Amino acid sequence: MSNQPLDSQQANEQTEKRRILTGITTTGIPHLGNYVGAIRPAIQSVQNSDDEAFFFLADYHGIIKCFDPAQIHESTKMIAATWLACGLDPERVVFYRQSDIAEIPELAWILNCSCAKGLMNRAHAYKASVDINMEKNDVDPDHGITMGLFSYPVLMAADILMFNATHVPVGRDQIQHLEMARDIAGTFNHKYKSLFTLPKEMVNDDMPLLTGLDGRKMSKSYGNTIPLFGELNPQVNGEKQLHKAIMRIVTNSQAPEEPKNPDESTIFEIYKAFATADEISELRTRFEAGIGWGEAKEILFNKINGEIAPFRERYEHLMANPAELEEILLMGAEKARRHSRKQLDKARRAIGIKPLAKLKK
Repeated sequence: MSNQPLDSQQANEQTEKRRILTGITTTGIPHLGNYVGAIRPAIQSVQNSDDEAFFFLADYHGIIKCFDPAQIHESTKMIAATWLACGLDPERVVFYRQSDIAEIPELAWILNCSCAKGLMNRAHAYKASVDINMEKNDVDPDHGITMGLFSYPVLMAADILMFNATHVPVGRDQIQHLEMARDIAGTFNHKYKSLFTLPKEMVNDDMPLLTGLDGRKMSKSYGNTIPLFGELNPQVNGEKQLHKAIMRIVTNSQAPEEPKNPDESTIFEIYKAFATADEISELRTRFEAGIGWGEAKEILFNKINGEIAPFRERYEHLMANPAELEEILLMGAEKARRHSRKQLDKARRAIGIKPLAKLKK
């Protein structure tokens, strides 16, 4: 080991306590892709570190594209119950509902007033919507585009800057929003006062992206997901729903005795996200020797169910007792507001919104 002293920047990076913030949009049903790609790694990372962690249900983000109140409400309940059932400890992290923190939309407005419109013009989601309109005849480029979609990056910036998060886990498609949050924070800091930490993105390139039932990326947009615990208003129990979904995975017409290429199989790909190295090697051998698709699906179901079955009882309990969920979220909101009240007050004072005089008692 080198005895050379660390420079000040390296020393600060090693000793600085990180504050990690993660938002979960409340528009869908939690599925295996969410669990493997976000829920499981996020919970494990918190359990194995001393970092501060903020997890929030992004219901204001949800209404940007979802206009079904019942879906927003039910999805909020399901997602909250899922994270808690999978092991998120509300005592260890700050777990809250975005809409319970009134300071966030107020900060978003303050940031809007110093954010350049040109920056928002470059947002990928906005540009994609404009491009779709431009392909049509006699359609305004902004047709159907709401201010919610246009200014979405500012609200995301407010979510992050309100708590001075140092690190934000994102997929590669979300890196631009972190860059915008840094730009917005930098503009405010330069124009008024240095209040906001410039956040860093956390991108895990090793994070598996599961294939869905039809061979495309697992996504609620494609309707090809495997629900983690069940659908909205389930008619059958979650275990049976999981089994039924896995049996619907599309396969080819190869006979059971024919050798199969595991690297071209959705079943094998999903299995790898849940199995050990030895189990993966064993199933690969069985694929190459010949295995029936029905048998392979049963192996996959048993492996997945073996991991999530212990969580299902807790999930079903929370879904049946929404008052318990509400109490946990309100407790988290109170913890979050201890930070947000102070940060908003600093931001308001920085822009000149403060008491005209201190009144005598």
